[in-house]
Amino acid sequence: MRFSAAFLLSAVSLLATAPAIAQTGDAPEDAAPDIIVVTAARTALPASALPLTIDIVGGETLQQQIAIGGSVTDAIATLTPSFSPTRQKLSGSGETLRGRSPLYAINGIPQSTPMRDGSRDGFTIDGFFVDRVELIYGSNALQGIGGTGGIVNQVTVGAPKAEGLSGRVLLQGTVDNHFHRDGLGGKAGGLVQYKAGAFDVSVGGVFEKRGAFYDGSDRRVGLNLTQGETQASNTTNVFARLGYQLGATGRIDLIASRFELKGDGDYVAIAGNRATGIPTSSVHGKAPGKPATGRTESVALSLTDTNLLGGNFVSQIFWNRTHDTFGGEINPIATFQDVRIAPIGTLFDQSENRSRKIGAKISYERAVPGFEDLTLIAGFDALFDETEQRLIATNRVWVPPSEFTSLAPFAQANLKLFDGLLRLAGGARWENVTIKIDDYQTLASTTIPAGGVAVSGGKPKFDDLLFNGGVILEPWSGIRAYASYAEGFTVPDIGRITRAVSRPNQDIDTFLDIAPVISNNREIGFELKRGPLDASVTYFWSSSDKGQLLIAAGNGIFNVQRQRVEIEGLEVSLRIQTPLPGLRVGLGYADLAGRYDSDNANPDGIVDTDLDGVNISPDRFNVSATYDNGPFSALFQTQFFLSRSFQGKTSPDQRNNFEGYAVSDASLRYASKWGAFTLAAQNLFDKFYIDYSSDTRLPNDNFAYFAGRGRTFTLSWDYRF
Repeated sequence: MRFSAAFLLSAVSLLATAPAIAQTGDAPEDAAPDIIVVTAARTALPASALPLTIDIVGGETLQQQIAIGGSVTDAIATLTPSFSPTRQKLSGSGETLRGRSPLYAINGIPQSTPMRDGSRDGFTIDGFFVDRVELIYGSNALQGIGGTGGIVNQVTVGAPKAEGLSGRVLLQGTVDNHFHRDGLGGKAGGLVQYKAGAFDVSVGGVFEKRGAFYDGSDRRVGLNLTQGETQASNTTNVFARLGYQLGATGRIDLIASRFELKGDGDYVAIAGNRATGIPTSSVHGKAPGKPATGRTESVALSLTDTNLLGGNFVSQIFWNRTHDTFGGEINPIATFQDVRIAPIGTLFDQSENRSRKIGAKISYERAVPGFEDLTLIAGFDALFDETEQRLIATNRVWVPPSEFTSLAPFAQANLKLFDGLLRLAGGARWENVTIKIDDYQTLASTTIPAGGVAVSGGKPKFDDLLFNGGVILEPWSGIRAYASYAEGFTVPDIGRITRAVSRPNQDIDTFLDIAPVISNNREIGFELKRGPLDASVTYFWSSSDKGQLLIAAGNGIFNVQRQRVEIEGLEVSLRIQTPLPGLRVGLGYADLAGRYDSDNANPDGIVDTDLDGVNISPDRFNVSATYDNGPFSALFQTQFFLSRSFQGKTSPDQRNNFEGYAVSDASLRYASKWGAFTLAAQNLFDKFYIDYSSDTRLPNDNFAYFAGRGRTFTLSWDYRF
């Protein structure tokens, strides 16, 4: 075990003495903590009644962080110490929560593509339309497939409360430290809402143009033309919500969104030099093929009733479609090359993920009549996903069309004892998954002969009964301790696995590499929310017998390996209101350790090698100070990413060791009757650094050695009417 008992006790003792930031909600300082209801937890019970680590990032905090970093993903990565530092790219590959992949959702709708993870699920809606973000930490199956690291649920703007017309307008401009012309960016957004009796409507749109990024040495940040960029891009998002109140407690909502982030295609990459510390850069030029693009379209219809036969009824049906276009290249060792089409080193191609989901969720929650201290929940989830990955320049199939079906009934119970002094919670979810893949032919590569190999299709089925349970002790209001166990369930990146089959005569029905990932999460936590102090400490450990790791294949492509994985971590979060009115100071800390069984050919179940930077985040301190007094507010924050080295049986490449760095941000805001004016600075001290993801993987790739963004200023005008 990496953490000693003495260290854990020391962390607990800090709760009574150290100031820090915990979280992020915008509730009044004197508000009772149990008023917060987390919709992603699939219950109307307050967060304090659940044996989970939960954060709520409220609207004001979220918009403040988006003004600094530019996106919801940047905001969450900044605020959450156990979340990987953001890559500042369109792809979130390698970004983890507690060392595992989080499930991104919008109003509970999963944004992932389970059959082929394109890692674009953090960019499927603009933060302008997000009212708050709910984070549930650790493996659990509350939202179904994918939540092995936790759940990041983005709750969109709610229905207008006042009769008549209301809305919001946002204008924003961004410049780098040296005011480069190609670094200029701008954003314009508008939302109009109207309520007339039981009917309401919300309609809005956002357009954002991002300029090129410059690092702390005033060098243009390199572009990852294949995976996609947020810099040098255009974003459009249209959003609509129609609602109708059904009596006093019922409501029907129809929510639709179309989001697209598209690269300009006006730059080409310049190789850096890892040996001399020169990062990858870029110059003006026409990139080949179509620019990398992420597009998501979704529609959801929900029917809810908070007092249906004395209980809470929630139902939802949804449709979601994604088109993720990746940039192309001519690579003599890449899978795209096939001598039957063109000589090695001459064939250009690029790929596109196409996925479509249809799903439904239904649940009913009620206190047992005559025994109101026992609350029961029953529900059923269904998800149907169709995915393929094509090479669009030559019209070839890379990942064969795959059908994914998940059917899952679940039940939960929550028992309050001794007038709330003690609670017992638990339940089970029966996950049934069917994967259907027809016969297909792989593409040629250095490990697969020209013409590929034939693979027999199949229809494998998997099912598992996933349990969760916990106990909550709350001896006094605002003081809570809990312990819990929960199982998460997901499928590996099946597309990466099926496209990499190199041996002939494989059969999908017996190909064990596509078996699901089942992770077990155990945690104990303590919370103190009384008076000026808001503090928590959590220790967790998780394991999976057949986990999923991304392993570099040596050609810029990462393949999936299935090995036992064990992760443990400590999280400390503290925030205190100082005697100076309006001033809060805070600290957050996360210490994570992960290892895996490196004996891939003959696994022995013994974890013997550290997880690398692709699969786990660095340890981190967050410190912050916020001031809010009347119309004026301010924020200063620093993230200290601590050094990490990788050791183990397989002798990991020491060039991937991480030296650490620190980045500070600041924000000033003034609210007036003409709107709120915000000036934000990212990387306030113009620190030059190589980002964590680039520094800890692909040590021989000088086209993937990216510096972080240098000092950047954003001025915003936000008017609400």
